[in-house]
Amino acid sequence: MKILNPADGASIAEIAEDSAAGIAEKYSRTRAAQPAWAATSLDARLATIRRFKDEVARRKADLARTLTREMGKPIRQSHNELDALAGRLDFFLEHAARALAPERVLEEPKLRERITHEPLGVVANISAWNYPYFVGSNVFVPALLAGNAVLYKPSEFAALTGHAIGEMMQAAGVPADIFAVVSGAGAAGAALVLQAVDGVFFTGSFATGARIAAACAPRMVKLQLELGGKDPVYVCEDVDVQSAAESLADGAMYNAGQSCCAVERIYVHHRIHDRFMDAFVATVKGYRCGDPMDEATYLGPLARAPQLTVLERQVADAVAKGAKLRLGGKRIARPGNWFEATVLSNVDHTMELMREESFGPLIGIQRVADDAEAVRLMNDTEYGLTAGVYTPDEARARRILAQIRSGTVYWNCCDRVSPRLPWSGIGHSGIGLTLSTYGIQAMTRPKAWHLRGA
Repeated sequence: MKILNPADGASIAEIAEDSAAGIAEKYSRTRAAQPAWAATSLDARLATIRRFKDEVARRKADLARTLTREMGKPIRQSHNELDALAGRLDFFLEHAARALAPERVLEEPKLRERITHEPLGVVANISAWNYPYFVGSNVFVPALLAGNAVLYKPSEFAALTGHAIGEMMQAAGVPADIFAVVSGAGAAGAALVLQAVDGVFFTGSFATGARIAAACAPRMVKLQLELGGKDPVYVCEDVDVQSAAESLADGAMYNAGQSCCAVERIYVHHRIHDRFMDAFVATVKGYRCGDPMDEATYLGPLARAPQLTVLERQVADAVAKGAKLRLGGKRIARPGNWFEATVLSNVDHTMELMREESFGPLIGIQRVADDAEAVRLMNDTEYGLTAGVYTPDEARARRILAQIRSGTVYWNCCDRVSPRLPWSGIGHSGIGLTLSTYGIQAMTRPKAWHLRGA
């Protein structure tokens, strides 16, 4: 498997892909090793994750360069992800004991009721490339702390990062058969799902998630799917226009828009639409596009070449149906996977741009008459990951957001994830959840105890 630099198309490494037989062998070893790991004390498992955190800090500069080289994220944003990872790990370290502790729910003279949280066993973690440290650690860290063994398949577009994670886990004291890295692309993921694992945790597209769900359905295993979004934001007429435009431009264009919770469609009250559009376009024009290894770069290349065609198709469809191209709109003529930061106005829901995930530096901005129209359009989607409202009026924001079908809602912010809050989706955005104490318990199977004494 060749690893290509999306900034220039150059080959930077080759990694041997795991065959179906090799994946089956890794599964057998993790299955045999898991009971001993579950039998170790929680304190011992916590200690390994603390050492893993130390390894990440020690190697941070090299890890950031590797991430930038293989998926194109600007180097400053790679450092941001690694810096913020520490806080996410700290959350799991601080809250695992409480989340995993046995619960006493009834205490009577002759009857006691208890709940214990037992590890699932062996879990398959098929992870994503856009935030490999965040997305992966949301699953494999609580899974390990809960006593599970993990078969971790990083995306082929972040394979070097995935192997670095495996190396750091072993350096931290996690046995190789408890955290086993599976290398490969779609065929490797398909072979992994076919193993007799106790849970499948996938992050990626709706289409792939649907195939995984179909493969798992006859076996009744624990399944969590963190899929995409078409995340809307409504800008009310009472906002500070410049501040809202700057915040939402960053929410739409950070990491070249390659985030499940990136802002993908914006609805603006008609009274401020034109001023907001001008401020938004001016902000995006100020973003520096260039060498992702340059600390000053904000916009880098796309990780996946096929996405360029998706963006071109969405732009062409929108313009053909009456949208106005305000900025960008085409590939950048240079080696690698480059696309201009693109903004369109006069858009509507007949256009693919406003209905299907873009996952790139592309945004449509639509004028709306009032709150009711904004709510109707925000809910006009098969997705339901995040949604936001910008207004200084908290009561108004709460009233609007209460009507939105979405796993996460934002008031005066966007493109934000907190380890303290559950991350979940509705509809084509997935099933199950990660993060928060609920995300730790998701890696377990609750056992109910009915204890009747004499």
